[in-house]
Amino acid sequence: MPKVEPADVDERLREKAARLPPLLRLGSSSWHFPGWAGLVWNGDYEGSVLSRHGLAAYAQHPLLRTVSLDRNFYRALTASQFAAYAAQVPEDFRFVVKAPSAVADALVRAEDGRGQRPNPAFLNPQLAVQDFVEPALQGLGTKLGALVFQLSPLPGTMLAHMPEVLARLDAMLAALPRLRPAAPDAVVAVEVRNPEFLTPDFARVLKAHGATYCLGLHPKLPPIEDQLPLLRALWPGPLVCRWNLNRLHGAYGYEEAKGLYEPFNRLVDPDPHTRGLLARVIAGTTGAGHAAYVTINNKAEGSAPLSVHALVDAVLGETS
Repeated sequence: MPKVEPADVDERLREKAARLPPLLRLGSSSWHFPGWAGLVWNGDYEGSVLSRHGLAAYAQHPLLRTVSLDRNFYRALTASQFAAYAAQVPEDFRFVVKAPSAVADALVRAEDGRGQRPNPAFLNPQLAVQDFVEPALQGLGTKLGALVFQLSPLPGTMLAHMPEVLARLDAMLAALPRLRPAAPDAVVAVEVRNPEFLTPDFARVLKAHGATYCLGLHPKLPPIEDQLPLLRALWPGPLVCRWNLNRLHGAYGYEEAKGLYEPFNRLVDPDPHTRGLLARVIAGTTGAGHAAYVTINNKAEGSAPLSVHALVDAVLGETS
């Protein structure tokens, strides 16, 4: 098996990592990026090699204590596949896992992403348990951090009937098994792509089942400051945040951002405003004794590892 060597880490980064709140875990969305050479990898590796063998090296970086398994959205992983990931990381590492699209997307989509027809299994309680929660629990065990139901954009017909959508979400959350004691640090979070969700009724559904809102930093949603009232309504509790895409690129700007930011080895569009507010939320959450899981995409600022570095400085009150 090819061995991916971790990058040599500046001692200052280790010192900063030691000063961070132990309940804070920062990371990225996946780890298969050759452009992270010198940041995460010591050497040049093909993306396919990193995808299969890079996780252990990634997890040796002192600031990277979580990662989002986004691939589970596209095809549900088995318990044994989750277990293989868990075996590659230290005991204090935690995974953020996206629910499969089969349960989290209201539409069945073509390969190009276009919605073709309604998904009859959307928010199906049995499917959520059997194909998502149980395999993740069995495979990751104590290394499970957050189970994220990222609900893809709803069609207009469903947005016009939000009480029915919330009732369906309520029924699914009610059916999920308790995560403890198998995964003492685990939390269920719901991420959305429609601002119509950001209501007191949505907060009540989440709170009724001990779930939280995944702070989704994406142009399809209002900026971070306009999402914080929903977190306050759920207080006290953990923080789950996925910083997905810089607002500069608009709601459908993933490909534009990818073209501008590759190979993801520098901050192209720094966003200190979002970083500063997120640092305050992290401080409040961990200071009250609750876990914080924050994953950052390369398309947030240009390089996920460097965004993590900059966010660490914001949390510590230092200048990058």
